Amino acid sequence: MNKINSFEDLLVWKKYHELVLKIYHITSAFPDIETFGLTSQIRKSSSSITANIAEGFGRYHHKDKIRFYIHARGSSTESLNHLILARDLHYISEAQYLELKTILIEGQKMLNGLISGLVKFSDFNASSD
Repeated sequence: MNKINSFEDLLVWKKYHELVLKIYHITSAFPDIETFGLTSQIRKSSSSITANIAEGFGRYHHKDKIRFYIHARGSSTESLNHLILARDLHYISEAQYLELKTILIEGQKMLNGLISGLVKFSDFNASSD
């Protein structure tokens, strides 16, 4: 098992980083009228996922970590909403939507596992005090 020294070592961060890179690439082809609209929104929400994971990793207390990971999960859901809109406006294809949605769902499962593990660890430590 590899030691985790940085948020960059977290598989969930890597998964979402892949998503952010794909979103930046795909949104570069969005219409200019969306520059300050959907393009900006989807880029902000997706990059917020990795930023919250990084910030949570840097927190010392488990409750702080959990809070930031929950924020990341919320940003993931927000990103999915933006992708649905982009698909419905025909800015992205169904295939692109499904690829990005799959990454989001996989990331959400990983985040849920991370959050659950921290909650169990916190509950265990609280009960042993």
